[in-house]
Amino acid sequence: MSLSRFVYWKGVILLVKVFVRKNNVEQAIRVLRKKVQKEGILKRVRQTRYFESPSEKRIRKEKEGRKNFLKKKRKMEKLGFN
Repeated sequence: MSLSRFVYWKGVILLVKVFVRKNNVEQAIRVLRKKVQKEGILKRVRQTRYFESPSEKRIRKEKEGRKNFLKKKRKMEKLGFN
C-alpha cells in the first residue's frame, strides 16, 4: 500500500510517494508531510496562488537571502569559525 500526493502546479503534476509499512498509516502520513515540506511544494503552490508583482518578488527574495545568510552565519559561529 502506498500514499501518494498529487499537486498540480503550473501545468505540471508533482508526485510524492510514500509506502505504508505494517499498516502504520500515521507514520506514512508524517513521512509524506515531511517530504512535501522538504521539497517546498506547498510553498511554491501558495506563492503562485496570487499574482506577485516584481517589486514584491524582489523584496521576498531579499528577505530570504538575508535569512539564509544569518542562518549560515549562526551555523559557522556554532562550529567555532568567527
